[in-house]
Amino acid sequence: MNRERPVIFIAGGGTGGHVFPGLAVAEAARSIADVDVVFVGTARGLESKLVPERGYSLELLDVLPLKGGGALRAAKGLFAAARASGASVSLLRRRRPRAVLSVGGYAAGPVSLAAAALGIPVAVLEPNSVTGLANRWLSRFCSRAYIAFPTVEKDFAAKKVRRFGVPLRAGFQADPYVARESLRLLVLGGSLGARAINDRIPEVALRLRATFPALSILHQTGKDEVARTEEAYARAGVSDVSVVPFISDVPKEIAAADVVVSRAGAGSVSEICAIGRASVLIPFPHAADDHQATNAKTVAEQGGAVWMRQEAADVARLTGELSRILGDAELRTEMATRARKFGRPEAAKTIAEDLLALARVSTR
Repeated sequence: MNRERPVIFIAGGGTGGHVFPGLAVAEAARSIADVDVVFVGTARGLESKLVPERGYSLELLDVLPLKGGGALRAAKGLFAAARASGASVSLLRRRRPRAVLSVGGYAAGPVSLAAAALGIPVAVLEPNSVTGLANRWLSRFCSRAYIAFPTVEKDFAAKKVRRFGVPLRAGFQADPYVARESLRLLVLGGSLGARAINDRIPEVALRLRATFPALSILHQTGKDEVARTEEAYARAGVSDVSVVPFISDVPKEIAAADVVVSRAGAGSVSEICAIGRASVLIPFPHAADDHQATNAKTVAEQGGAVWMRQEAADVARLTGELSRILGDAELRTEMATRARKFGRPEAAKTIAEDLLALARVSTR
């Protein structure tokens, strides 16, 4: 690494919902400034795989989760966090970052708090509609709070808030919806899949095809669910369905869809809204603080989506909602337009520019 370049830290991770926005900001920052971006995370999180694959340095801390395991797990997590704080101070003095961006997750807290104590500017990125634990801790110490949903504004001082949206990788641009004679349904369970969705959609597809016989379906199942879902379509008697483990060109497929069925993680919701398509959102019921439900509800209240809890998303209701949307071109167009108003395809660049200004790094 060229030591003469200014350094920015991106701290946190664990899940794709934390790692992918951080990567999007990193890519945007490197595209507009001569800067080194260093990630700080744990060996347990997705960052341990995704960050090196994309050519970034990754510094590892030994940090444990605090939530979800009772008092013993919390105690172990606090002990690990205290130990990681000392390691964070040494890391910050060695790498000398100009600023630290917390993307959430339990790895974000120690290094961000240590940076604040050393007088290094700290920014937080909160992509969800409910502020995560690490970012709640940092709310008093951060200089910036980059948010997407208005529901989290209350957690930060007004002067710190920048409602820039969820940073997305390149390729997500607004694409006004135009109704066509042919109809296409896109099912996104997330890169790891969503078994509840995979189990129900084949029967839904059978019923939809009775009304829309030419309906085409692309179904992303997750890598471990392809065979199981293909068998479910076969049992339902539904053919000519494209079942894939993973979609590499997500922007293209969202733009080609008339309606999207999806989980309601901040990234998925933001991708659909950035392009602008009608959607039926089924939040993951075990998401921390039920944030996916709040994400989905926020978009639905703007008229850009229909949402339902997983336990309520049975075959009959899914069929009814999808039939209503697929059968009404004006409704699809209105939902797509309202979703697009919520989308922020430029978020990664906007956040990178502001973060670099906070770090006093010149942009090209």
